[in-house]
Amino acid sequence: IRIFNSWVDAFFVGLGIDGEYLCSKSGRPFNDAYRYVDWVLTVPLLLIELVLVMGLSRRESIRLSCQLGVASAIMVAAGYPGEVQDELSTRWKWWALAMVPFIFVVITLVVSLGIATTQQPFQVVPLVQSARYLTVASWLAYPFVYLVKNTGVAGARATTYEQIGYSVADVIAKCVFGILIWAIAMEKTKMEE
Repeated sequence: IRIFNSWVDAFFVGLGIDGEYLCSKSGRPFNDAYRYVDWVLTVPLLLIELVLVMGLSRRESIRLSCQLGVASAIMVAAGYPGEVQDELSTRWKWWALAMVPFIFVVITLVVSLGIATTQQPFQVVPLVQSARYLTVASWLAYPFVYLVKNTGVAGARATTYEQIGYSVADVIAKCVFGILIWAIAMEKTKMEE
């Protein structure tokens, strides 16, 4: 709710004389830190949740959970300094730095968890594949949304594109992913009964 309040406080919205809505900056900056704090907590947990629901060996679960959790937290933390920069070269440097753990996580999701998926009961293989590929697909939106300001789009338009892009990606990456994790867990529970 704090991110929403930050958004609301950053703008004055009202009705103009002609009956059209007017929007102007309030002077209080919108704080993207709320989104990044959310991501630094939830992104590693979502990846760990996928590993755990797969029911891999204890050793493999710990290894993959640590690798994915740490890499994704570093990825988010590396992205934030660039997000709040106006200097284009600085934004590109932080984007490139954040892409290193991003690529590691995506490769791990596709390759390492791909091998582990083949060891899953056949009833859950399509669900696990969907969760893995949904994560990769939704994650691909984030680096491109981050680049909106790097392409010359500025001001309210850039902020709007970013917030819509990040929000849509978040809904897919969290809500839809959560439903898939629940479906995998339910299917595995049915098989155990």
